[in-house]
Parts: sequence; structure tokens; C-alpha cells
Amino acid sequence: MRLRPATTDDLDAIRTLIVASMRGLSDGFYTPAQVESGLRHVYGPDTQLIADGTYFVIEDEGTVVAAAGWSRRATLYGGDRTKAGPDALLDPSRDPARIRAFYVAPTHARRGLGRRLLEHCAAAAGAEGFTTLELMATLPGVPLYAACGFTALERIDPIQPDGVAISFVRMRRAVRG
Repeated sequence: MRLRPATTDDLDAIRTLIVASMRGLSDGFYTPAQVESGLRHVYGPDTQLIADGTYFVIEDEGTVVAAAGWSRRATLYGGDRTKAGPDALLDPSRDPARIRAFYVAPTHARRGLGRRLLEHCAAAAGAEGFTTLELMATLPGVPLYAACGFTALERIDPIQPDGVAISFVRMRRAVRG
């Protein structure tokens, strides 16, 4: 399976992956109402990551089966529709790089693709001088991130515009975890 930088030509495949990943891997973590609310209000591509060259996909026989990225910008989570205003650059000497928008197709879950993407992103962030990583995990993602050395800092339960609360966990680790 090939890991490569995402391009804007991948946006439709990434959107399809996000829906499949959230609907297929959220059982036992989120209710169907929470999944659908998240798909409407939170989850989605962040085209700034693609423009920055910090978002990646893994293809299996030409099909995008996993996607993830890292960022040198302040946004911690959410797609384009959740942003308001400029996305300031972080200072690697004091700020953690952001790990962003991890999605794996249910058909390819638990095959090491998430870990592969995570380590690729960590290495890229480290090459730019970042020493720590921070992310906002979905509940299905927490076990992967914990297994990769991330520590939970806080749980948040933001209420979405439709009144549905969705839980997330802010986590952090050293770049060389």
C-alpha cells in the first residue's frame, strides 16, 4: 500500500473515507446520532492541510483507504466548516505540532495503517523542529493514540449546532514517542 501526499484531487475520496470510517468504526463509542451530528458539523477535510503539504493518504490498489496529517497551524481539530478566521502558525520552540484528521476505512482497520501514518507525521513534524505532538482524539481513536504513547490531558463534550454533544479527548506525546 502506497503512502503519498494528498492533493485536492483526493477530496471526494477523502470525504467518502470520512463517512465510512466514522459510521463503520464508532460502534460502542458514539451513538448513531452523535456520528451523524459529527459528520454534519465537525468531521470533514481540512484543505489547509493539503495546501500545506502535511496531509497524506494511503492507497490500496488505487483506492484511498486511510488519511491523516499533521499541522504547523493552531487548529486542533475539525474540517474547513469549523474554522473561523486565520489559522495561525505555531512556534516549534514552544508549541506542539497538531496531529489531524485521522481516518481509516473499516475494511482496512487494525492493519497498522493508522500507526504508519502517525509515525510518518511525527517524523515530518520533528524534521521541522517540533518536539511535542498534540491531537484531539475521537473516542474510537483513543486506544490507538494511547498505544502510540499519547497521554490524555482532558475530555471535552462540545454541543453541536443540532444540540448533540460529542466527546473528544485532547492528548499529547513527545515527537519521538
